[in-house]
Amino acid sequence: MQEIYEKYSKLIYNYLVSLTKNSEISQELMQETFYSAIKNINKFKDESSIKTWLFKIAQNKWKDYIKSSNNKQAIQLDENAENTVIAPSFENNLLEKEELICLYKFIHTLDENTKEVIYLKLKSDFSFKEIGNILGKSEEWARVTFYRGKQKLKEEFKNEGF
Repeated sequence: MQEIYEKYSKLIYNYLVSLTKNSEISQELMQETFYSAIKNINKFKDESSIKTWLFKIAQNKWKDYIKSSNNKQAIQLDENAENTVIAPSFENNLLEKEELICLYKFIHTLDENTKEVIYLKLKSDFSFKEIGNILGKSEEWARVTFYRGKQKLKEEFKNEGF
């Protein structure tokens, strides 16, 4: 399991940051994800990859978190969240960094399903079939949702003059 943790923990963490916009909450949810995976490893079936299974667990942990009435207001856009998910190579180029921040802000305005599909595709490079499995939808649904989301993002960038 240590090998799996080392291979996927950063991807799971980045996915959770994209959902929560909070690094501390994401860290907790990531730990819960791997704890749950260890506890339920005997339930893992080869119907999907271990990566897909872990992302599904992470998604469920996030949904459980937001269902908790104490946490509904805790999930707000953290002003530092953009810095958490920005690749270090963009730090020296202000224009690229600004565009990336705008991209994440635009993504954040999309509906939850579209946002999740885009994050899973862009940040984790899942196939549409894997995304469909994680979200409990079809491959075609994931493909169409991604395409429509991408079109909305292009329109937003166009409206902002990028």
